[in-house]
Amino acid sequence: MVKKNIKKDAKTKKSVKWNFPYNKTDLMWVLIGIGVVALGYILMAVGITEEAAIPEGTWNNHITVNIAPIVLFIGYLVIIPLALFKFFSRKKKNKNADDLTTIK
Repeated sequence: MVKKNIKKDAKTKKSVKWNFPYNKTDLMWVLIGIGVVALGYILMAVGITEEAAIPEGTWNNHITVNIAPIVLFIGYLVIIPLALFKFFSRKKKNKNADDLTTIK
């Protein structure tokens, strides 16, 4: 009799539906961030030449030295975290519905 109850319980369990927390807009922002990071690495690779530095010891390519690190910084520390932590699809709650102190 106990075995029959276990079988019935196993059959009557309902499956739990799990929704992925990110939608198309959120994942699009992640892909934009990855694209910005790839652009930063491409810009950094532009400066790799036979003579990357002049005899005084300074780099002669402005894009590699200044622009590429800024683009990488923006991609890694601004766009990708923004895409992962902010849910663009989340709808804002109505503030008037939650406010119970209004006088009618």
